Amino acid sequence: MKYDFDEQISRRGTDSYKWDSAENENVLPMWVADMDFRTAPVIVDALHRRVEHGIFGYTRVPDSYYETVIDWFVHRHGWKMDREWIIYTSGVVPAVSAIIKALTVPGDKVLVQTPVYNCFFSSIRNNGCEMVSSPLVFADHTYTIDYEDLERKAADPKIKVMLLCNPHNPAGRVWKREELVHIGEICIRHGVTVVSDEIHCELVFPGYCYTPFASISEDFLRHSVTCISPSKAFNIAGLQIANIVCANADRRARINRAINDNEVCDVNPFGVIATQAAYNEGKEWLDQLIEYLHANYLYMRDFCREHLPEFPVTILEGTYLVWMDCRKLGISSEELERRLVTEARLWLNAGTMYGAEGEGFMRWNIACPRNTLTEGLKRFVHFVKKTSIDA
Repeated sequence: MKYDFDEQISRRGTDSYKWDSAENENVLPMWVADMDFRTAPVIVDALHRRVEHGIFGYTRVPDSYYETVIDWFVHRHGWKMDREWIIYTSGVVPAVSAIIKALTVPGDKVLVQTPVYNCFFSSIRNNGCEMVSSPLVFADHTYTIDYEDLERKAADPKIKVMLLCNPHNPAGRVWKREELVHIGEICIRHGVTVVSDEIHCELVFPGYCYTPFASISEDFLRHSVTCISPSKAFNIAGLQIANIVCANADRRARINRAINDNEVCDVNPFGVIATQAAYNEGKEWLDQLIEYLHANYLYMRDFCREHLPEFPVTILEGTYLVWMDCRKLGISSEELERRLVTEARLWLNAGTMYGAEGEGFMRWNIACPRNTLTEGLKRFVHFVKKTSIDA
């Protein structure tokens, strides 16, 4: 079956955080990381069947749920996990917060690679820990790792956890196996547990390959915790479902306790149903989605080369989040976000949301029909021209 990702579907008036947060309804939102496509029809059909039952009591997660998650990762990614390793929860952010709570005490330090997913910062802060950054190195429209700096930071005995983003948001990197090996060896050497957020793992473009961190070796498996969810790839974030994968029994018990302490141990029936439908029947839809997202990225890259040559975008290896270099404007990222909303009616994310290293950059969400992307780019071009004239 051929799926239509060009279809324009209005999300206004649906209490969409992305679409209904702007004061002016003419603002085009390309910020929050969800998609403007209908999810896979097999998911909608499964949810319809559940809704028709009409009773929505407390949910017991069935054996079939675990079997589905395990089978998907075996066949899609070559990683065999055991059922006992899996802890379900309501989302990757609550998962990360609970893991930090379980593996640290207030005053400990947590290592990150900025610019990085902004919710890492609040998860660290809310657990009374201190964030330490080993910034990624930006050159030639991509990011790489400064291993010497990472080793130096990891050697601090107060560092207990490293939060890894694999694939990386917002840098768009799908880390190579050898890069992950280098990270893992450094962390194991210094007794640092790697907590790998792999929520974007399905959204990898041709020519690149996602490697589950924990799949690399037995040592990596035992010294890491992985967070996964179908929510990004299948556009079901509102159904609030995710999984923590932890092979170390003692660490898993502590995480399970933290999940319960934080009261994020219950999930709703729709997340459970949607996950099974996605992993059991959603492969064809997902493959076509990835093809469409990749084409959107290539379109944006070529558009920028022609119409915005001084505003290059990073090489996007995965995710649907494009990182644009806007330093030519000489405007701070936060000011640029504000002015784009008020003057261009375009809402992007300020790069500094992801750390100080994001200054001068903006993050675009291109998980939308091509016409929407084109309109956003045209609004940005108009803003640049007007700003240049005014200057």
